[in-house]
Amino acid sequence: MADTVNTASLPASAEARAAWLSQSGGLNAAIDAGLLDATVTLPLAEALVLGLMRQGVTKYLAIFGHGSTTFGEVLRVYEEHGLVRCWQCRNEVEMAHAATALRWVYGEPCAVVTSIGPGALQAMAASLAASSNGVGVYHLYGDETTHGEGYNMQQVPKPAQGLFGQITALMGQSYTLHSSGALRDALRKGAMTVFHPWRPGPFYLNLPLNTQPQETMLRPESLPVVPAFEPAVPAGDDGVKEAAGLIAGALRVAIKAGGGARPFARQLRELAERAGAAVVLSPGSTGVLPDAHPQNMHVGGSKGSISGNFAMDEAELLVVVGSRAVCQSDCSGIGWPRVRNVININADPVDVQHYNRTVALCGDAGRLLEMLADRIRSDHPQCADGKTAWLAACAEKKAEWLGFKAAQYEANSPVDEVWGRKVLTQPQAIKTVADFCKEKQAIKFFDAGDVQANGFQIVEDDRPFETFTESGASYMGFAVSALLAGAMAERGRYSVAFTGDGSFMMNPQILIDGVEHGVNGTIVLFDNRRMAAISHLQIAQYGRDFRTADSVPVDYVQMAASVNGVLALSGGFDRRSLGAALERAYEHAGLSLIHVPVYYGPDAIGGMGAYGQWNVGSWCDDVQRQYAETLI
Repeated sequence: MADTVNTASLPASAEARAAWLSQSGGLNAAIDAGLLDATVTLPLAEALVLGLMRQGVTKYLAIFGHGSTTFGEVLRVYEEHGLVRCWQCRNEVEMAHAATALRWVYGEPCAVVTSIGPGALQAMAASLAASSNGVGVYHLYGDETTHGEGYNMQQVPKPAQGLFGQITALMGQSYTLHSSGALRDALRKGAMTVFHPWRPGPFYLNLPLNTQPQETMLRPESLPVVPAFEPAVPAGDDGVKEAAGLIAGALRVAIKAGGGARPFARQLRELAERAGAAVVLSPGSTGVLPDAHPQNMHVGGSKGSISGNFAMDEAELLVVVGSRAVCQSDCSGIGWPRVRNVININADPVDVQHYNRTVALCGDAGRLLEMLADRIRSDHPQCADGKTAWLAACAEKKAEWLGFKAAQYEANSPVDEVWGRKVLTQPQAIKTVADFCKEKQAIKFFDAGDVQANGFQIVEDDRPFETFTESGASYMGFAVSALLAGAMAERGRYSVAFTGDGSFMMNPQILIDGVEHGVNGTIVLFDNRRMAAISHLQIAQYGRDFRTADSVPVDYVQMAASVNGVLALSGGFDRRSLGAALERAYEHAGLSLIHVPVYYGPDAIGGMGAYGQWNVGSWCDDVQRQYAETLI
């Protein structure tokens, strides 16, 4: 029989154990010092907190319910002794978004805590943002009991077993702690999801009410740690050699940089310059090349840009780096009409084979970009010289795009029907705020909708991760909720949330939680009293908009000012007034909101335009006909 640690090493109560661990420097320090090298007996809920601590998860965002009181009590005790931190939130969607931003922006693993039922369903819905953008977060849901003694409150009202486990299993990787002995297996599977090397995501851990207080025996040093992964590359270099030959032999090469390219900006730039390739960005990969770099063609796709979509239309060879070929980014598969061959660099063995006629380089994008650039340098040193005509044509289109942008920014503001006067257009207002963020080195968060669509066409990032636009799930309310992450991070940065009136009203409780938890950032609310992105789409497809306008005036400044601690400002009707409001907000040591009325109407200066197609609405037949004719 295994030895049991005596009470001198690990006290009998949770309170005393937490104090002992704190005095020992934390769980991992105690294990490393050999103080916890035998079997201990603990309640499962406490063992879970230790298991997550073993993986560096010590931050919790919680809305406690009847299914999480046991777990919450453990967090209370451990927080009192400085071992964990817990933040109470007011909406499960908000806290799931904040947790996603904490991991995505600051790299800090964390956990969301709620009960099954409406709360878990809201948190689970918001986890689409983490799943779509490849962000690892633990989701801990207090579940119904395992005894089946009758309906439990908030369970799915259906006479079947483990229904919430079935729901979470459909959403992603999940586990139900049906028995106390399953903890190590659950944490091992959780670590492989949350810390996955190329496709991390949310891990749903369901905690039945009756198993949380059950005692379990374990050796703390056996709790799974964060897995380590070495960068992987193909075993041979035949694929790299073939890819280099294709690049050297093509006259018009384009690189599509997806979100997976962001950590490898240096390597991607070297390849682009050696290959003589135009680089087309996704909404989430701005900054992979500096904005002014001559080979940066800006965003391409269904919204896109003049230069980015030109490169997509004219390229004959496509090099894809870290992209899932999302429908709007890829124009629903018809965005590369002249491409005859594809080189795909992706760590995922499925995504790397997305296109036909593909040289699939499956592995770590950074290493493969270096290998490909080295092969071009050694085998085809004059490669870029053969692409001068192509890059010159791209440069002309980029100049056209920059000229168009400048004209949109400098245009006379039109009279808006709702506001009854001249107001800023969204391009003018977004440009003003984006320039301010660049000056102050503030993080930019973009909410879904027209603000997001115009935003990724407007931002001029010189490095990755200056802008976070949740274009994967396009979740309204993400940006304002993400501001919370700055208050929770070890080294939070001043951040600005770009949001529309519709997105803001999805998660207005940030006004309260932002003050409660000490957010230092600003919400800029671009108000056109409608869902303008959908209005534009309806008009483009059917000539009329329908049920996308809002007839109820809202004084957002007064709303925000009603929350003690929020600095509520009007951004006025011109760029000078907006700039002054931004400066005042920046000087405020807390959360600010700036309300900016913006134009909506038929005048083309109201937006940045659309340059591609998409398989949606009345366009489906035409897009699908073109797709049938594509080669890749």
